[in-house]
Amino acid sequence: MVLSKKPDPLKNALEFERPIRALDLQIAELTETAHKANEDPAESAEIAALIEERDDLLDALEPELTLWQRIQISRHVERPVTSDYLDLLFTDVVELHGDRLFGDDRAIFTGFATLGDRRVMVVGHRKGRTTEERIACNWGCAHPEGYRKALRCMQLAERMGLPIITLINTPGAYPGIAAEERGQASAIAWNILEMSRMKVPIVSVVIGEGGSGGALGIGVCDRLLVMENSYYSVISPEGCASILWKDGARAEEAASALKLSGQFLAELGVADEILAEPRVGAHRDKKQAAETLGSAVRAALDVLSMLSVEELLAARSAKYRRIGDVVEVEQGPKNGDETRQH
Repeated sequence: MVLSKKPDPLKNALEFERPIRALDLQIAELTETAHKANEDPAESAEIAALIEERDDLLDALEPELTLWQRIQISRHVERPVTSDYLDLLFTDVVELHGDRLFGDDRAIFTGFATLGDRRVMVVGHRKGRTTEERIACNWGCAHPEGYRKALRCMQLAERMGLPIITLINTPGAYPGIAAEERGQASAIAWNILEMSRMKVPIVSVVIGEGGSGGALGIGVCDRLLVMENSYYSVISPEGCASILWKDGARAEEAASALKLSGQFLAELGVADEILAEPRVGAHRDKKQAAETLGSAVRAALDVLSMLSVEELLAARSAKYRRIGDVVEVEQGPKNGDETRQH
């Protein structure tokens, strides 16, 4: 007789959130028991005490989260992904397939959708939930045909006068030989060029990982919004550590050196807004995270839709030209400090 191993209910929990998840399970079990007994869980002193204990842990942990812990949250297996936001925020979703050249890359979703009363084009990295979905989506690492599909659909939106919303969530574009043979770098470069001059508003949201050109391939925009526990960087921490020190295990050290935080992105002028998440991550309340994201995107589109095409393109160009401005202070021989901005 073969006994099946009981699944670990805390399997998906990160190490630092396991005490909180353990309390969640106790609360859920007691709540279910109360319902079966036709009792009101809200009147249970035991459940109320556990909820208070859990909320105290959340309040204590949230401000103490380290940079590396936030990156772990950005990759959380239960974190809301593009498909979750499509379900929670949008209606009348019609997916579009294929790049008309090679194939249909499932690592990138493209399609029409309605947000509130506004018809839009949604483009987003797709990671998948189950093992089978993740394999089919290549863990969100798109091939060139994915970026060509994205560009084809964004150009369609431009012809129809529809705003574009992109949801960024990838460790990077797929770096395999086949992708390079089919023109990975060229596909991303064309997207960057064409998005920079599209005549419709573009709002991009980093909902998880935002790594390298894989993120930038759908990330040129008028407004860049970043979820609180997401990162947007020229390279993933593991990739940086492998290049600098030949040791991917030093990823936490690399993350610190890269300053992978939303606050730093805002200070640099890369991110236009940091979107607050439920305590200790969007995976704890997907509906609340979606409402925050949806409100921010609608507000951004409301402002951008008031601009003429000329104003829109001029503001987009100015946004990217401002990134990287530095202030140099030089010590003059007689006149003291002189400040120059570049």
